[in-house]
Amino acid sequence: MPTLDRHDAVFVLDLGDGENRFHPEWIASVDAALDEMEKSEGPRALVTAATGKFYSNGLDLEWLAAHGDEHLDYVNSVHGLFARFLSLPLITVAALQGHTFAAGAMFSLAHDFRLMRADRGFWCLPEAEINIPFTPGMSALIQSRLTPQTAHQAMVSARRFGGREAAAAGIVDQAVDEGALRTTALELAQAHASKAGDSLGTIKTRMYAPVLTKLRDTTNPLG
Repeated sequence: MPTLDRHDAVFVLDLGDGENRFHPEWIASVDAALDEMEKSEGPRALVTAATGKFYSNGLDLEWLAAHGDEHLDYVNSVHGLFARFLSLPLITVAALQGHTFAAGAMFSLAHDFRLMRADRGFWCLPEAEINIPFTPGMSALIQSRLTPQTAHQAMVSARRFGGREAAAAGIVDQAVDEGALRTTALELAQAHASKAGDSLGTIKTRMYAPVLTKLRDTTNPLG
């Protein structure tokens, strides 16, 4: 399960050492960590990271198949997670040390910055291959954070981007060596910690207002 630690002004949310799929308890744990972080005052920023082969493999399809009657509530909770990260009043950095797939890739896009391991791991939106359409909120998030050409390629072809390819396509800001990934993410977050506050939250909320509206549409999240 996710755990929260702090290094000076930077909070580090470790997503776990498994596939880090979005089980309801996992989502609740992330929300609780954000609650704890937002109670703090002064300069602060957030790095999300993970341990092992995966950063996040996205939706917990096994849980969803066993709880079909909770489908809409589950989608709303995932959308809520994306919306919360997209509008946090502090700078967020995702350190992608492993595979970042589907909703996990969308989650990374809800961060302000993304760093990715250069030599191993893929960033991918496989929905076209697994026959799961993007919700309106998911589509809006992806298209707000990627260029039209990259968004089209990622969403329609389900291409797997390695770290250097992802950097070249503008999906991530930088591809770095594995050993330097978390340190570089911490340094980047620290450099922006002084920006935390209501003004930054307002800037993000206004910048992504159309996306947030779709993500927060709990009455019709599937379109």
